[in-house]
Amino acid sequence: MTEWPPVDPADATAVADRRDELVAAVRDHAGRVAYQLARLEGGDYGQATIETDRGEWTVKYEGGDLEYLRFDPGRGSEVYVVSTKHPPEPEPLADAMADYSAFVAGFNDYVASLDGVLDDVSTEFPAVATTDGVVAQRDRVLDRVREVCDRIAGELHRYEGGDYGSFTTRVEGTRWELKWEESRASYLRVGGTGGLYLLSQYEQPSAADIREYAPRFRGFVEAYNDHVEELEAELGTVEL
Repeated sequence: MTEWPPVDPADATAVADRRDELVAAVRDHAGRVAYQLARLEGGDYGQATIETDRGEWTVKYEGGDLEYLRFDPGRGSEVYVVSTKHPPEPEPLADAMADYSAFVAGFNDYVASLDGVLDDVSTEFPAVATTDGVVAQRDRVLDRVREVCDRIAGELHRYEGGDYGSFTTRVEGTRWELKWEESRASYLRVGGTGGLYLLSQYEQPSAADIREYAPRFRGFVEAYNDHVEELEAELGTVEL
């Protein structure tokens, strides 16, 4: 039968309470460091490492709030003074707290080293060029292309019936496709799948692309007209 020792185990409550009190105080104070660091870095997430004579302190923040504060003494195991997990052991905490003031002083020195660094940065910037002229020329060309494509779409819709359709042809070996919905062009694509959309519902082509393909658009229209002539010739042979 086991004989228990005749004395009661030591009560660790006082030590744990003191540990929790220290951690809470550091969390509040280092939280202000994290907030200032987040303002300085200008982001929601980040961290900084401050070196002292006894080791390195790493403060990490998330959304401007302190996520953790870690002390690495160089010799020995690192300790998370503040973390989202379990609290630190009392002895490593005591060792870290002996260097905490040096950590804060190091952070203050880091902030002070940046004071005035932007004083000589000029806010006199060059004037920004306007794109009004280029946009106006682009719209002038594309509006005309769309006007013609809508006319083609209306004719195809009238001839083929249905709500959707397409007309595909080749101009100088390059595939052109006009997709239409009722009497309006949905898109005009050059080059097949993955090609350039000269007209679309989403974005405009570049000025360079318009300069390259707009002159070739005449060939597309001519191919459509040839297509209509072929249809007329075929229907002209029908006898009743």
